[in-house]
Amino acid sequence: MMITAARQGETLDALCWRVLNRTGGVTEAALELNPGLALDLILAEGQPVTLPDTASAAPRELIQLWD
Repeated sequence: MMITAARQGETLDALCWRVLNRTGGVTEAALELNPGLALDLILAEGQPVTLPDTASAAPRELIQLWD
């Protein structure tokens, strides 16, 4: 795990993308690590956010709908 600070106007998924270069799996894990955060709300500037290790936040299985 790592702790990082939110930038002005940043949402949780944008923070995950900026720091970890992905959102799938890590955004959901970050929500679990940070009770009280909301996915679609703007975080306070400088708010500390605990992020998961990218290895522990495995992406979901890709489902192909068409061949």
